[in-house]
Amino acid sequence: MSSENFKQLKPFFSILLVIFTLFSIVFLQMEERRMGYSVLKLTREHKKVWEEKRTKEIALAKITRPQLLDSMAQQKFTLKKVQANQIIHLSGQLASDMNSVSEKGITKKDL
Repeated sequence: MSSENFKQLKPFFSILLVIFTLFSIVFLQMEERRMGYSVLKLTREHKKVWEEKRTKEIALAKITRPQLLDSMAQQKFTLKKVQANQIIHLSGQLASDMNSVSEKGITKKDL
């Protein structure tokens, strides 16, 4: 009698298996779509952050360009351009003497 019950339940189990398989396929497709939206959102966010980084790099380059720094130093901090006679060139023995003096911890004032 048990084998006869099993034969009667075979169509039910096969239909149950088909329904379970179809639900699994639908679930996997929904999961794939959800993951696709997540990837799309992250891609947009990445582009936004990359564009913001690029904008900040351009702004930094504009702020730190030498002409702007020079004009700001002259206007805000009242610094003047260096004249040729203000530059001290150290060469030869004098430069090596100054290096050895600075290594010993002696400053120019001490000389």
